[in-house]
Amino acid sequence: MSSSVSSVRLPLRAAPPLYGRREWRADGARAPSPALVAVKPLSCRAPASYRSALLLHRRRRYALPPDPKKYQEWDSLTAKFAGAANVPFLLLQLPQIILNARNLLAGNKTALFAVPWLGMLTGLLGNLSLLSYFAKKKETGAVIVQTLGVISTYVVIAQLAMAESMPLPQFVATSAVVAAGLLLNFLNYFGWLPGTLWLLWEDFITIGGLAVLPQVMWSTFVPFIPNSLLPGIISGSLAATAVVMARMGKLSKGGINFVGSLSGWTATLLFMWMPVAQMWTNYLNPSNIKGLSAFTMLLAMIGNGLMIPRAVHWFCLGIFPTGLGFDSISRESFLATTFGLLLWLGFTLWRDTIAHGNSSPVTSLKELLFGK
Repeated sequence: MSSSVSSVRLPLRAAPPLYGRREWRADGARAPSPALVAVKPLSCRAPASYRSALLLHRRRRYALPPDPKKYQEWDSLTAKFAGAANVPFLLLQLPQIILNARNLLAGNKTALFAVPWLGMLTGLLGNLSLLSYFAKKKETGAVIVQTLGVISTYVVIAQLAMAESMPLPQFVATSAVVAAGLLLNFLNYFGWLPGTLWLLWEDFITIGGLAVLPQVMWSTFVPFIPNSLLPGIISGSLAATAVVMARMGKLSKGGINFVGSLSGWTATLLFMWMPVAQMWTNYLNPSNIKGLSAFTMLLAMIGNGLMIPRAVHWFCLGIFPTGLGFDSISRESFLATTFGLLLWLGFTLWRDTIAHGNSSPVTSLKELLFGK
């Protein structure tokens, strides 16, 4: 008696594996080939167009660079560039401080009007916000850099107040905030500050930053636009409402996370507005540009230029324009600096293209701006 055996029609040739290529392990080695998926009858297989779209989606989502060694080398190199950026950032305000001191001793207070106090204020608040972030994370190196940034920028602001370029009430308020911020961050870094008081400080810098940023942006263009405190009042009120609702649990989890990230975004925008205010001042008063230290601008460009490879590597590019002028440096030096910056940007994009396995720099640029 013969037993009947059920049969299944198979395709004439084996179906390809589910993934188009092998995946990479964290240590850079190839992972074992995935097991083949059970082959379904031809009548049950999805259309070819759907399978192609599915494979393309999975490759875009899961595929890692074809050469992990180059990726790891570029990752390590960009981290070193970012670490080297601390050197010019530490010395950033020193040339401007020296130049301001010389002009003050010579009785040339007008030269200090070349440095906008609103721009310096945004940089100071940005440093103070980042100092709070790194102090909370207990990152010693970053805390030292941001502390020196706060102190050096405050020295410049004090010089501007001495030259009567910055109004006295604004200087007094800034001094109080800087003193309180340095003290609270110092106490929190060593664990000597109550948690409730630290939360109040975090809320303060979030609300204060969001109130100051629109107000500074508005005030930069006075008298071309009416002088008004409404931008700061409106944005500060909205920020205070959002913070209070987040603390009371009236927001969703996504809303709470968004409020928590506001201080970081505010610090970034404050730093970005600093050179904008400087360039606007240079445009309005080109005769005072000799009161601006070209070395400070050069250090700022070098420091941010060293940060660009790391930023591009993580798809988060920030542009930091500089306010150099032909009256401050020679035409040859300006052209050489510009050419060097363009070469550096080209090198960064080219190496990032290779590290991420893209076919062209255009592809890397599209991923940078619009994501994968």
